[in-house]
Amino acid sequence: MTTELIYMLQSLVGLMVGVFIGVGFGMVQDAARQRNERLQEGGKLKSGWAVMPGSGKRVVYLLVALVLIQILCPLLFNDGIQWWVSVGVAGGYGFMLFRQLSRRKARRI
Repeated sequence: MTTELIYMLQSLVGLMVGVFIGVGFGMVQDAARQRNERLQEGGKLKSGWAVMPGSGKRVVYLLVALVLIQILCPLLFNDGIQWWVSVGVAGGYGFMLFRQLSRRKARRI
């Protein structure tokens, strides 16, 4: 009973950490998108290649954050808990994308 409770708590903590990472990454991406839209409206983007500058750098930051959490919290990456972290990252980032989509639809109406 105690080990099941510990596993469940580890799973929940892993899920929450993943959600925080996903939402944080989504917020950074959303801020970059808004900045790039302002630049595009102002005519300051010189070419199509400059539409999302720095996106590779942001992905590297996400990967570094995941590695740091794996090093600092190794319990979140044992016994299948890493899948809960992954689900949390996908869910958190998906939530941010859904929120962005709903805001765009609301502006069109």
